[in-house]
Amino acid sequence: MTTRGKIVLGVIFFALAYFGINKLVASNRFFKKADTQSVLLSSIELPASASGNRATLVVPLAPLPGTAPAENGTAVVWEVMAWNSQMAGMLANGGPRTTQGSALAANGVDMQIVRQDDVSKMQADLVKNALDLQSNPNTPGLIVSIMGDGLPAFSAVQSQLEKAGTQLQIIPYSVGKSFGEDKLMGPKEWLDNPKAALGKTIACYLRDGDQNIALKWCADNGLKVNPDETTYDPEAVNFMAASDFLVAAEKYITGKPESRQKVVSGHSTGVSVDVAADAVATWTPGDVNIAKQKGGLVNIVSTKDYSNQMPNIMVTTKRWYDAHQKAVKGLITAFAVAGDQVKSHPEALQRAADVSAQVYADQDKPAAYWLKYYKGTSEADRTGNVVELGGSKAFNFSDNLTLFGLDNGGTNIYAAVYKTFGDVQSRLYPKELPTYVPLANMLDLTLLKQLQAQYKGKTLAPAETQHFTADDEIRRSVSKRAWNIEFNTGQSTFTPAAQRELSQLFDDLVVAGRLKVAVHGYTDNTGLPAANQQLSEARAEAVAHWLEAKSASAFPAGRVQVYAHGAAEPVASNATEAGKAQNRRVEVVLGN
Repeated sequence: MTTRGKIVLGVIFFALAYFGINKLVASNRFFKKADTQSVLLSSIELPASASGNRATLVVPLAPLPGTAPAENGTAVVWEVMAWNSQMAGMLANGGPRTTQGSALAANGVDMQIVRQDDVSKMQADLVKNALDLQSNPNTPGLIVSIMGDGLPAFSAVQSQLEKAGTQLQIIPYSVGKSFGEDKLMGPKEWLDNPKAALGKTIACYLRDGDQNIALKWCADNGLKVNPDETTYDPEAVNFMAASDFLVAAEKYITGKPESRQKVVSGHSTGVSVDVAADAVATWTPGDVNIAKQKGGLVNIVSTKDYSNQMPNIMVTTKRWYDAHQKAVKGLITAFAVAGDQVKSHPEALQRAADVSAQVYADQDKPAAYWLKYYKGTSEADRTGNVVELGGSKAFNFSDNLTLFGLDNGGTNIYAAVYKTFGDVQSRLYPKELPTYVPLANMLDLTLLKQLQAQYKGKTLAPAETQHFTADDEIRRSVSKRAWNIEFNTGQSTFTPAAQRELSQLFDDLVVAGRLKVAVHGYTDNTGLPAANQQLSEARAEAVAHWLEAKSASAFPAGRVQVYAHGAAEPVASNATEAGKAQNRRVEVVLGN
């Protein structure tokens, strides 16, 4: 037989094997319904094709949940924002209330999903639930989903929970994340010149995940931020407070100005100025509303760039969590099963979108709307500019092992996210957030580790990973920032003082998990040009090696690239010691 004939035969064999397995799954003769809903789904290894190529791993399609209420199991309420990262949870439940044949019903959980976009109301509901559980342990528990980077600010509710005799507890599992949906939208010129944002105003819900995107972009580009939303600083990036993410978009669309006191170097000038929203930090449907109703803004940076920033983190009270360990483990298992299904099968994703439409209850936003913007799309806005809108991802079990650093000694990505944005918010808003709860006080990975041990040795659907090519240079820069990493004189070894700066750099780059990293080394003009060139390269290499040694999972081969410039491109005069110190620098560029 010819080579071409062997390939054709292999393809036919592969197709027959694939459809045969799925037919068995659909008929429930090979995989029993209880098995596919109550345990983590393993991938199925198809027979090798006749061409000799290794077969692909495929997660079989499980029966879709029914529509009739299950009405049994541990009762719990799940408060969610209108956010597409929850698709796996929607499928696991089968409807706004847990349905028969759903993964949650099979795992002994009876859940009511309720839309709640008001974070302060979520906090108040958790406190009330804690008090209700104190007086009546049979009260249904409450779980709320928030943006992972927003948890430090959310943790301010801890003092109220402590008065009720309990505290915040994280469910050690994430159903998904934002992947482009949350973003900073601004004038196109900001892409090429971030300094054009100085003196401009961004509308957003303050101390929220979307504002965090804007704050990180400002920090990554060395832009000054005015944290006082009641004043206007022409030398800084300013913010305009909105009651929620949709109102933030509306402030730009209407263009209604606000009167502000002008400040310079932190001091009032006594001059009042009218300030309108020049940009917006928001998420879907806010970005869609901007594009369709006014336009004129493009995506400056989003969670597609800062791809680890915004996992969907579920929190409850320790009182309920400790009393319902079996239910929590069942919830994790059900969400893991549904995550594989949503990621692997259009039918499952469609059903999840149907449930989302019922939960979010926007009459003008049917299931097709949520499905479209879950996947993400590019559309022309009112001005003709093409903008990216939406974008989220569902997580499976392996994705969670990666997120929490349980995959072969990997990095706890969420710990880096939590610290990065906790420090940012606490520094900029010391009055509102003087401190935040240490993550270790809320996160216990015991149940996730137990399930990991239970399924050890089985072939689970893999986590989604980012691959980098060493010779693929950055084409679009997202940010550029000089880091004050101190080296010993004339050497490429770090001083003790460099450790803190390196640790912050590490966390920042972990958050931006999808972006390539370019490390540029520079020296002052002391010494011979050839020696300076070699020294700048050695110092840039030292930073790259430090990052890769600290975490091979966060910095895989090809992600970090090194460039040496010697004494070229000084940022200050070499005539003074202070100027030379500024020129001896490492600049980090993020991009894709």
